Amino acid sequence: MNLSDTTVKQIDEVITHYPVKRSAALPLLHLVQEDQGYISQDAIAWIATKLELQPINVFELVTFYPMFRQKPIGKRHIKVCRTLSCALMGGYKTCSEFETQFNTKKGEISPGGEVTIEFVECLASCGTAPVVLIDDTLHQHVDCAKARALSDQIKAELKVKA
Repeated sequence: MNLSDTTVKQIDEVITHYPVKRSAALPLLHLVQEDQGYISQDAIAWIATKLELQPINVFELVTFYPMFRQKPIGKRHIKVCRTLSCALMGGYKTCSEFETQFNTKKGEISPGGEVTIEFVECLASCGTAPVVLIDDTLHQHVDCAKARALSDQIKAELKVKA
């Protein structure tokens, strides 16, 4: 596995904070995902070896916690809340609008690799539903019109970076 030197140093440091190595599994998964963008099978095996575990012990964590990804995502990550408050306030329509704007389906990478759209469990802002998390920024009251505006903003930002 090809981790950055900084990430390897962070991993080695994190492990020292736990009296039992296996307790460092979640922090290591976060560090690897931050470095690589997702958790590959190689990463699972590498972490297991590092923590003196069986790969299945790490795989169980990756598949249990929804914040871990097992495949690459687009340059931008759009998470649309699907729980009750957001669903009642139009979250499903909002998600469909993002799919239309980026010509993709949930869980897939859009053509050109721009975005991945996910329908996720609660984003903890029920009073401002529907909510959308784009990368690390929470957007509230996202109806279809606001979804189009956010999509246009993302497209413009991606053109500038290209």
